[in-house]
Amino acid sequence: MTHSALSLSHAQFFLSLGFMLLFLALELGLAWVLLFFKLKTFGSNATAWMGAYRFWVRLFALAFILSFAASMPVLIQFGSVWPGLMELVGDVIGPMLAASMLSLFIFKSCFLGVMLFAQRMLSNLVHTLVVLMVALGVTVTAFWLVAIVAWMQVPTGVDVIEGHYVVMDWLDVLSTPALPWYAGLLLAGSLLTVAFFMLGVTCAQTMQKPVTDQERLAFRSALLLGLVAWVALVCVVVGNGFMTAEYQPAKAAAAAAYWESGSQPDLILVAAPSALQDSVLGVLRWSHAGGRWLGRNDSGILMGLDQFSEAMPPVTLTFWSFRLAVLAGALMLFLLLWVVLRTRRYGLDPHSLSYRERQLMVAASVLGWIMLLAGAAYVLLGFLPYLVGNDILAAQVQSPESVVTVGLGVLFYGLVYVLCMIGFFQKLRHAVRFGVVPIARHRGRA
Repeated sequence: MTHSALSLSHAQFFLSLGFMLLFLALELGLAWVLLFFKLKTFGSNATAWMGAYRFWVRLFALAFILSFAASMPVLIQFGSVWPGLMELVGDVIGPMLAASMLSLFIFKSCFLGVMLFAQRMLSNLVHTLVVLMVALGVTVTAFWLVAIVAWMQVPTGVDVIEGHYVVMDWLDVLSTPALPWYAGLLLAGSLLTVAFFMLGVTCAQTMQKPVTDQERLAFRSALLLGLVAWVALVCVVVGNGFMTAEYQPAKAAAAAAYWESGSQPDLILVAAPSALQDSVLGVLRWSHAGGRWLGRNDSGILMGLDQFSEAMPPVTLTFWSFRLAVLAGALMLFLLLWVVLRTRRYGLDPHSLSYRERQLMVAASVLGWIMLLAGAAYVLLGFLPYLVGNDILAAQVQSPESVVTVGLGVLFYGLVYVLCMIGFFQKLRHAVRFGVVPIARHRGRA
């Protein structure tokens, strides 16, 4: 396979994984939001909280279907794009993939149907317990997927026998230093994404009809969730930065655009990763602050990209994807604080925003997705050219397909995902416009 075909293989796999991530984040975040709504139905204003639950559970179901459908191409591409990978690490990744699918089908078969279609047949307490089990099921399923990514980047608990990775201790496999930080990034990022999604959808609802109590409650909940999730995400990002410096120094050097080892570098915020560092674009920098985010060798010397010339990550993608994620997060904090200040006199009522301001929040609802995709690009593409640890290169396990074949695959998957996104936004637009349409209750039916 040529270098162009390898790059297209990376693009195809990241395209599928990124599309799955968008709806996995909505599914994961909404699962816990729905549990919060159900718990609030035991207090005052239960009718409004139940109305909020009934609206958002429909969007959760839609996100679940798309997330489940998008996971199939990712599983297929483990074998089609990287056919040699499972042969080498199948003893480790195979059981974790099986655990993820088992968790998915258990909660889907046992609890999801009851949650969506049997609410009228159960007491509020029992149905709330079902919602809790669905949230736990979604979280466990996502945990196994994160565990695979974390282990591939920082492999532990295994031994290499005749070129194959063999598990020595499953507890050590799941104790990889990257796992808690990657799990925290997904959970906090999902909750922040859902918070902005809820703000945008609620503002869109108020542009179609007079605001109701259930929309006010959803709006206030989204503001609180967004602020809490943003603080949690910042804490996890800082911890992940220290982990990256220790275990993935090449990625850390690429993110900091640190080319020459030894000196204490500035933390460059907006400059291009090479020639533009001394230009006007390089003025936003934090002097002598970059060293704390960089790896060190055994002699304590900071490691620059010159130490990884034979296996250098894609510097431009790593550099800018990290900054795009940070920029999206900063914009989200600014908008959260602005909305709180703008609406606090009116009890955090979304209708107190002007029409233009609500349009702005509708447009800003995609900031979470942008942050997630940029963060995923930094985590995954910044680890290239390796797929597992510092031993298995992507070029070693790549498919022998030609550039044309891989390129057509990218176009096909891209077209399918575009159509899925169009369908999702059409269904979302219908839900925003008409809300929950009552269904006739028939004897003997849920």
